[in-house]
Amino acid sequence: MNTIIRKSMLSVAGLAFAGGVFAGPIAAHAAPVEGKPAAVAVQTVKAQGPQSHIELNDEQTANVKAIIAATKKAGLPERAAVISIATSLQESKLENLGHLGDRNDHDSLGLFQQRPSSGWGTPEQITDPEYSTTAFLKGLKQVDGWQDMALTDAAQTVQVSAYPDAYAQWEQQAADLVAQHWNS
Repeated sequence: MNTIIRKSMLSVAGLAFAGGVFAGPIAAHAAPVEGKPAAVAVQTVKAQGPQSHIELNDEQTANVKAIIAATKKAGLPERAAVISIATSLQESKLENLGHLGDRNDHDSLGLFQQRPSSGWGTPEQITDPEYSTTAFLKGLKQVDGWQDMALTDAAQTVQVSAYPDAYAQWEQQAADLVAQHWNS
């Protein structure tokens, strides 16, 4: 490509970026239009592949709130809650599962289907939503660059699932749940 054209394109891209950097914070503090509610910041999600969705009952909603509370307590951002909720949606549909006999995957328990035999904790700990979320988040924090990687890659690195791509289908619902409950 011609050097002059390339430099021109880079200059335009740089101006667009700079405009976004400076205008974004200014626009974020602009007064809302009178008579209309202020917009709520909603996390933009670029979900991978087809998305799944389930209706939640009261227990599942309480588990969403428990995951968000544990994420906040750990001092982590909303993205960590999105990854955690999507992981729990895949692993248990946000149900705090006890031992299911022959229907169980080995000794997997709780919201994240964590296994005592793999060192996640005791059965009592793993079935405590705060403990299991904190354990998941501890694993997530050990993943270099988790904040910027695809949700399914971050979740799989922590969970080591036989179905590594399955987490991606829950990203949109997880992001919607975090947007709905993060400030409640």
